Amino acid sequence: MRMRKVIIPVLAGVIAGAAAITGCSSNNGAKEASSGENIPEEVRIETDEDISPELTFLDRMELTYAEQFAIDEYNDGYRLISISDGSRFLIVPEGEEIPAELDEDIVALQQPLDHIYLVATAAMDMVCSLEALDAVRLSGTESSGWYMEEAKEAMERGDILYAGKYSAPDYELILSEGCRLAVENTMISHAPEVSEKLEAFGIPVFIDYSSYESHPLGRVEWIKLYGALLGKEEQAQELFLAQEADLQEASAEEKTGKTVAFFFITTNGAVNVRKSTDYVPKMIELAGGTYIFDELGGSEGKSSSVTMQMEEFYAAAKDADYLIYNSSIDGEIRTIEELLGKSSLLADFKAVQEGDVFCTTKNLYQESMAIGSLTKDIHSMLTGETEDMEYLYPLE
Repeated sequence: MRMRKVIIPVLAGVIAGAAAITGCSSNNGAKEASSGENIPEEVRIETDEDISPELTFLDRMELTYAEQFAIDEYNDGYRLISISDGSRFLIVPEGEEIPAELDEDIVALQQPLDHIYLVATAAMDMVCSLEALDAVRLSGTESSGWYMEEAKEAMERGDILYAGKYSAPDYELILSEGCRLAVENTMISHAPEVSEKLEAFGIPVFIDYSSYESHPLGRVEWIKLYGALLGKEEQAQELFLAQEADLQEASAEEKTGKTVAFFFITTNGAVNVRKSTDYVPKMIELAGGTYIFDELGGSEGKSSSVTMQMEEFYAAAKDADYLIYNSSIDGEIRTIEELLGKSSLLADFKAVQEGDVFCTTKNLYQESMAIGSLTKDIHSMLTGETEDMEYLYPLE
């Protein structure tokens, strides 16, 4: 067996307690987060040129930003998807057979792939963008928890059924509907018994690690993976290139000199902020701003967010030019008064006194194909041109 080793560093940072921009609706009870217990500090995604005597390795798909997966191309349209947690999935094209003597650790997925149980909410935007919503039959989010109209409407029509959240799936419904693949978010690491039971029923479990990507476009590049899964590789490439162009257009050539804090306040009054290595600070940087926590945390540890006491946040971010409140966890707020209701100490902040406080829309995390638009919004915030923002709005 000939192997070409490609070292892909994995940021041990994971979106903890907040799920990447951070979180999903509280309606389904699952936040896109993970303890990262199964991901080492560094992994090797290897190019395996000999997974079956019937397959000939051709090339590795080019990825520009994503680090958490790889796709190897074989003859007759076969694709091997390798994930940073060590799992591997062979995409078997429609009309082709599962190769003989396939490596035992590889899970074969026969196309066309349908009757998917989709738990990872960040993947839904990619599926919809690929015009492949009909491949999803079961959802880990209730209709009321979707901010994406296509998904909500599909559930209201009965085209997609609610099959329980990640930790409490409706196994009877999942089996009766002939589920062929469960696409989980990283919270499944907290309920390993669910994965074991699904796999015991013959349902492969695929975990979406897009929230681990450090570059904003790394997250978007996961659309290439879903394109491979769903037989939409050309569309996926076009969509990725469009987002890359949008981000490049939104990126500022010069720094504005403005500092930004991105945060939310937990139920016990602590403050959750992004590590400096996370993709949100990277978007702020691309938009021409400077993340207020320039050396917060690092790649070590198992979370890409940090929870600190309000006094510590006060000391570091009091003079930030802009505050962005992340509404994904506890809902949107509309006024400065509502923000101060979470902590009166915020009244002393420069951004609060000058009215430069913004909030994210609740659908921000679900719309994973909007990285370019969000970066553009941040740039608009920094330059004072806030009339046409899509994912940010100023507090009154």
